[in-house]
Amino acid sequence: MQNRVQDAVHDPPRGRTVSGTGDLSIEGAAAATERILDALETVVVGKRPELELIVSGLLASGHVLLEDLPGLGKTLIARSIAQVTGLTVGRIQFTPDLMPADVTGSLLYDQRHSEFVFRRGPVFHNVVLADEINRSPPKTQAALLEAMQERQVTVDGVSHRLPQPFLVLATQNPIEFEGTYPLPEAQIDRFLLRTSIGYPTAAEEAEIIRRRLERRTDVVELAPVVDAGTVPALQRAMENVTVSESVIDYCVGLVRATRANSKVHAGSSPRGVEALVKVARARAVLDRRGYVTPDDVKAVAVPTLAHRVVLRPELWVRGVDPSSVVHECLDTVPTPTTLPSATFSPPGDPAADDRT
Repeated sequence: MQNRVQDAVHDPPRGRTVSGTGDLSIEGAAAATERILDALETVVVGKRPELELIVSGLLASGHVLLEDLPGLGKTLIARSIAQVTGLTVGRIQFTPDLMPADVTGSLLYDQRHSEFVFRRGPVFHNVVLADEINRSPPKTQAALLEAMQERQVTVDGVSHRLPQPFLVLATQNPIEFEGTYPLPEAQIDRFLLRTSIGYPTAAEEAEIIRRRLERRTDVVELAPVVDAGTVPALQRAMENVTVSESVIDYCVGLVRATRANSKVHAGSSPRGVEALVKVARARAVLDRRGYVTPDDVKAVAVPTLAHRVVLRPELWVRGVDPSSVVHECLDTVPTPTTLPSATFSPPGDPAADDRT
């Protein structure tokens, strides 16, 4: 009898790879992301800044943690991002009895061929919604660690590559603690950024109802505005965004300031500097620029660094928000006075201009 690992025949679909899109300029990447955001706004009303952050995570090849109450559109956002980009989407409902194999997949014995086959789990998608991730024990949460960092899962000693691009969009309830397991610091640090959706305004809530009445159905289906091959091109375009030495020093200074703050037990890791630069570069793409400004860094500092800050126990008990530490760092670390010029844009890039 053979005993080997192979892919099962009836697996969930892999992420599609579309070739031929080529590389995008900064201007082309900005136009593509604007189409994505405009399409998302047809179903997610009044949340453009939050959508820009999440799309920035996609551009920066990072993962996003959404801390928010139920019913605010987290699942809708994940599914809509997959629809408008032509990517595949998988949903994992984390519960106390969820096992690691329910996330990554497992070996099954195929009696027809007398061999073991690997059945892929729901993590084998481009966009993975990890719903209420803190409701599963650490052993199951850890099943995502390798996937998030290495873009692969290992089962029975055999590694299986995940589809590219790969984005984990995880959610957790910030006020409900009964029956939950706090995410370990190692896993929180692997999220590129953390944000929330928040309640809509009264006018936005009324608009949500109007659009539902016009659709005449609860089901929301969006047509792709770009194909799956565009997303890797967007990620490559972000690599053309230049970061000046003064901005690099500013990012390092902010992260080091989180470690020196008297309220902090442990500040941001070096991964936080890298994340800060990544998200700032993505924001520059959205703004049609080939260089990062200090304002880009300031705009993304809280969602990128706050979840990496561990407060002193007595302050955590008193309900101090880690984001306040990041705001203090932004107030104390000197902002670079020399702004980038057009020379910081990649040579020949149409986004190069005289804006500062």
